[in-house]
Amino acid sequence: MNLRTSPLFLFAFFTVLFSSCRSSQSFKSLVYLKSISGSKTIAGQHNREPNSEPERWSKYIAETTGKYPALWSGDFLFQQENIDQRWTMIHEAKRQWEKGAVVNIMWHGCPPNQGEPCGWDPGLLNAQLNDQEWQEIITDGTPLNKKWKARMDDIAVYLKYLKDNNVEVLFRPLHEMNQGKFWWGGRPGPNGTARLYQITHDYMVKEKGLTNLIWVWDMQDMSRDFAEYNPGDQYWDVFAFDVYDQGFDPSWYNYILPIVGDKPMAIGECAKLPTAEMLKGQPRWIFFMAWSELVKESNTPEAIKALYHSDRVITLDEMPGWQKAK
Repeated sequence: MNLRTSPLFLFAFFTVLFSSCRSSQSFKSLVYLKSISGSKTIAGQHNREPNSEPERWSKYIAETTGKYPALWSGDFLFQQENIDQRWTMIHEAKRQWEKGAVVNIMWHGCPPNQGEPCGWDPGLLNAQLNDQEWQEIITDGTPLNKKWKARMDDIAVYLKYLKDNNVEVLFRPLHEMNQGKFWWGGRPGPNGTARLYQITHDYMVKEKGLTNLIWVWDMQDMSRDFAEYNPGDQYWDVFAFDVYDQGFDPSWYNYILPIVGDKPMAIGECAKLPTAEMLKGQPRWIFFMAWSELVKESNTPEAIKALYHSDRVITLDEMPGWQKAK
């Protein structure tokens, strides 16, 4: 291995290079993600229901491959039994960070015109706000706007605990912004989904003081209108792309490159995993994240093992360790 292309060398190099930038100076994990861009890809795994077992699918990967994912992902979720176990999930996030993993947390937030908990369909899906309600939620001080901020107050308690314990979080709210079935999604333009993302970002950062969040802007492989959903460079640190159709096609990769520029880009969700050969041809993906049970349903054990043992893929045992990073 050429020392100057090794992840640890690049990690140290980018730490110095970006020391004057707020995001890179503040976030060890973001520096590391930038350092591997173009050369390596982190193996990631999402863990959703149940929140009482927040490492369930990461353990499946370890049992299958002998290696743990280097990115652990959890979810606040929306059902009562999972809401009741949010602290279990958050404590696992802290444990994963201490083990050296990148921590990713999603938030399937219930519609603000409904209570919490809520259903999946209808609920998160197919319970869209009408145009009048949408205008209300993005207008400061209105009843729906206040309800959304109250919902963020609930979530902020958990994220502040992670901040107090020096845990950096890739935070991915309002994911798949071009997915119109989600109550928050499918609204293009400056007053659409992107505006709600901006409101969410500003409230969490400026009002709640959550400076431990690395903001992820997430889209799905269903429409090539990403500019209509971009909240603005100052609002996101990492771009994530969810692959459920033809997203591994090189045309998607080439479409995304000029949109993200030199910012990190990742495969935010997938059912079928990429191959090492595909990652070699699309080297800018800094991580891939398989979706919970779909990793088992959509991939053979042999394919999972081959990917996790690729020289191109970083697993937990190969991470630098956040306690060592300065």
